[in-house]
Amino acid sequence: MKIIKEVEEASIKRSVDSGTEEQRKAVKKIIASVREKGDDSLKEYTEKFDGVTIEELKVSEVEIADAFAEMDTGMIKVIQEAADNIRDFHEKQKQSSWFTTRPDGTMLGQKLTPLDSVGVYVPGGTAAYPSSVLMNVLPAKVAGVGRITMVSPPGKDGKLSAGVLVAAKIAGVEEIYKVGGAQAVAALAYGTESISPVDKITGPGNIFVALAKREVFGDVDIDMIAGPSEIVVLADGSQHADEIAADLLSQAEHDALASAVLVTTSEELAEEVSREVERQLSTLPREEIARRSINDYGAIYVTEDLEKAVDLVNNLAPEHLEILTADPFETMAGIRHAGAIFLGRYSSEPVGDYFAGPNHVLPTNGTARFSSPLNVDEFMKKSSIISYSEKALRENGDKIAAFARLEGLEAHARAVEIRFNKRG
Repeated sequence: MKIIKEVEEASIKRSVDSGTEEQRKAVKKIIASVREKGDDSLKEYTEKFDGVTIEELKVSEVEIADAFAEMDTGMIKVIQEAADNIRDFHEKQKQSSWFTTRPDGTMLGQKLTPLDSVGVYVPGGTAAYPSSVLMNVLPAKVAGVGRITMVSPPGKDGKLSAGVLVAAKIAGVEEIYKVGGAQAVAALAYGTESISPVDKITGPGNIFVALAKREVFGDVDIDMIAGPSEIVVLADGSQHADEIAADLLSQAEHDALASAVLVTTSEELAEEVSREVERQLSTLPREEIARRSINDYGAIYVTEDLEKAVDLVNNLAPEHLEILTADPFETMAGIRHAGAIFLGRYSSEPVGDYFAGPNHVLPTNGTARFSSPLNVDEFMKKSSIISYSEKALRENGDKIAAFARLEGLEAHARAVEIRFNKRG
């Protein structure tokens, strides 16, 4: 890995892939086709893009039972335990409606209401991600969303992976459909004969899925357009180079565009980690992908002191941040921008990806400066409650009318004054 000792400014921002003009046109065409032809369009695109003919889009209970029979019972227990951890963590995020009163009879408040319906997109085909199912579905379930619909592209056998189906069942999904790509996003947004439209779409996907989510946003809500994965490790000189290298590579193997960065106060550790990364790369099954990531977007920054290291991390605003210092909790106090923060050598990033409980759907590409992980609030709506008494309006009516006239809105002013200026 390249070692940078004179750090003036650093960034892991990469240009967001907005697709080619040809890709954007293709997505718009797919969406229009699904809106016009419904299920027939979904089946046609599934055959065209996934190479499989699907007669029945909805996953049957028999298919789910087969998935449980196929999967090792020990692995089912692991998924169940992970789901329990994720559910427990998100339960603590729940907020309640609240109301406050004043002596003049005014009552103000906020009413929280879960979304009626959510669609969850889960990547499939050659890759399957049961963890994505849990992380997207369980916060919605905790929020109280009434209907959760899951879509995922089928494999060449016309089925979804056993892991995805087991995770969906454990998470409580009742509607699962074998369809992916932009066509699945269109179906969730606008509905077909089989799939009812939803209010929000969450979950990762390829460039066509991302473009489709952008296209339907406004008709429905979406979670985010996530970029490639990122990890920053902040370490002092007392840490283990082999462990840091392994953690960096855990993200580099995701994608050639992934970014793995070490920020350290120790030149010696920087050199050791650089050697360890090279040594471990040679034994990785996904060596080619990880090596491209390390070469193009990996870096080791050496700073004069821990304070400058923390400033650099805040500038990077990483998706994942591991703090490996003598007192990680004290160091964390200075961190302002990070999607998820992992403290100490036993909190390796994959712990959060799969099992600990916090959500692994995180802001990328520097957006941790203003964004948060996927959470229960993403699946709730907030309504403001206003109940004015006669006394309160009499006391404040002139002020409200004056403010309205300041903005040139006479009807607003009269709407208040008419309640006290009636004739006859």
